[in-house]
Amino acid sequence: GGMITPAPRLDDVVPLEPATMPGRVVVQWDKDDCAGLGIVKVDLLGLGMMSVIQDSLALVRERGGDVDLARLPPDDPAVYRSLQEADTIGVFQVESRAQMATLPRVRPERFYDLVVQVAIIRPGPIVGDMVHPYIRRRRGREPVTYPHPSLEPILRRTLGVPLFQEQLLRMAMVTAGFTATEAEELRRAFGFKRSERLMAEVETKLRAGMARQGIHGAAAEEIVHAITAFALYGFPESHASSFALLAYASAYLRVHHPAAFYAALLNNQPMGFYHPATIVKDAQRHGLRIRPIDVTRSEWLCVIEPDDTGLTVRLGLRYVRGLREPAGRALVAARLARPFDSVHDLVRRVRLERDELETLAAVGALAPFGRTRRANLWTVAVSSPGPLFEDPPREESPLSEMTEIERLAADYAGTSVTLGRHPMALRRAALRHAGVLSARELAGVEDGARVQVAGSVIVRQRPGTAKGFVFLSLEDETGIANVIVTPPNFARHRLTLVAEPYLLVEGIAQRQDGVISVRATRARGLPALGHHVPSHDFG
Repeated sequence: GGMITPAPRLDDVVPLEPATMPGRVVVQWDKDDCAGLGIVKVDLLGLGMMSVIQDSLALVRERGGDVDLARLPPDDPAVYRSLQEADTIGVFQVESRAQMATLPRVRPERFYDLVVQVAIIRPGPIVGDMVHPYIRRRRGREPVTYPHPSLEPILRRTLGVPLFQEQLLRMAMVTAGFTATEAEELRRAFGFKRSERLMAEVETKLRAGMARQGIHGAAAEEIVHAITAFALYGFPESHASSFALLAYASAYLRVHHPAAFYAALLNNQPMGFYHPATIVKDAQRHGLRIRPIDVTRSEWLCVIEPDDTGLTVRLGLRYVRGLREPAGRALVAARLARPFDSVHDLVRRVRLERDELETLAAVGALAPFGRTRRANLWTVAVSSPGPLFEDPPREESPLSEMTEIERLAADYAGTSVTLGRHPMALRRAALRHAGVLSARELAGVEDGARVQVAGSVIVRQRPGTAKGFVFLSLEDETGIANVIVTPPNFARHRLTLVAEPYLLVEGIAQRQDGVISVRATRARGLPALGHHVPSHDFG
């Protein structure tokens, strides 16, 4: 949303009307009309990561720690090592597949590198063919050059490649003699609501201005292309700097205070690129112990608990599917008043629906009372209607305990996450026999090798700037493998690639600056093991 701030009274300047939300008022003009009249407009952007950082800091302080966002150690080596290795699940702005594929190539070493990293995976640099030249120059494979000597002061920090909106406006001012007002007109002309007439007028004005400055030929064409291709998607350097601050803070907390960071991240779902199941497995791969939902220990939210190995994260009751928040919080309040001594005691003191109790039993949240999941499910099933457990059932469960696969399915169905083995670990012996590599093993193969990889599809992405290419992220028990699907192969295997929750992909390994991916030639689905994690699909 946004606010406009004219003086002295809003209704003296612009017509108002009641908003759909009670107590709110909106103006009847759109933002472009307001800007055209010179009304000051302030955009308001809500970011989930700000809540994650705030909650992380609160959890750190609860354990006696003290982290001041205004005084984070600059250029922390461990933080930048994690960024260079693309170890960034959950980190603001740099957790996407495209960012992870670029981080090891750019290898950020200081804060301004992170500012560039935030900005470079945007439609503007991609459409304007700026990404690869920047990376080549960053890696020392291409000399830093400028379309015209006058642009060196503007483009020096970004190695001669325009990446920010401010650079484009200054380029127009320096090379074509535009005033600040004319540069702003250029930005608007090539903005979201493009006007072909205004675009043509501004481009003509741009060329004429460069001609007066003595800039002709290839240099002029390069400058015009950079400005016109980029202007629609230009990302402000000020925005990138602000986002980089949040990216650095979230990476710092993830590296140095993982229990607080992951607990806060899980408490603020849904957000970001990844499902909670992937976040949990990422935390476990980093050595953080995640403890299960437990009606005798869990709060409504995920919390930090100490043990002999350090700090752990206890999953909160909010992850029990179908458990009403008032019921979950009432359970916690009743337990604080007096600990539960049995399932019967819990249900007698807390108003739970039968399906809520069944889910708690199925996911193992009642296990601390000393019975198995199936035994607790049986207890719920044989209870008569009416006041549940008025007389505790005495009949022993005739049901066998769940197998590992059944527990996995119950975990996903009841909480959307599992603390047990990853589904792909249950298949690993058969996959290894078939020559299928794990994500960790894939990292060691040579460029051009024929490989097979398999995993749970956690992200599907088909960006509008990718010319029909589709990108998949396959997760297994060791990490994430990236798969690239060409338009012809996507058309050939479309149904499988779009619909199957688990995939086995054959293809060619592609290694570039340490980044490994698989260019798919064939794909087929694998049978699902009970429930599965839904993928996050992006256009």
